[in-house]
Amino acid sequence: MLAMGPGDLGTVADSVWSALRENVIPTRGGTMEQDTNSFGAMMRRPSAYLPVAMSLLALATVLGTVAVGVARGGAIARDPDEGSIAHLFQLLMTLQWPITLFFAVKWLRRAPRETLGVLALQAAAWLAGCAPVYFLHL
Repeated sequence: MLAMGPGDLGTVADSVWSALRENVIPTRGGTMEQDTNSFGAMMRRPSAYLPVAMSLLALATVLGTVAVGVARGGAIARDPDEGSIAHLFQLLMTLQWPITLFFAVKWLRRAPRETLGVLALQAAAWLAGCAPVYFLHL
């Protein structure tokens, strides 16, 4: 700043103040290498959160269908042709397996503990998505 040309008094004062403050209380820089294998960092990866999101979306479609059926007549309507909601459920629950397999193959050797935690969360979400279908015999 000062080498480029003459500055006004405020610029000079700011530069001197910053230099003095740095000498008295040095800035402690953080490391650029943060823990990229923590559970939270793992869950920010698309291959970790997509299967959970897909399971929750499948659960929402089933519960929404049940809620609409109960609101209309008190009983769950069973469509003999399955319908588009059933096909959407099947696609959501099936297409998450390749994503989960990719995640497990890529991360299990690098960070086994965190990967097993994410896989357990994915399995719990998958079971939560399947539970209404199993218990309500849909």
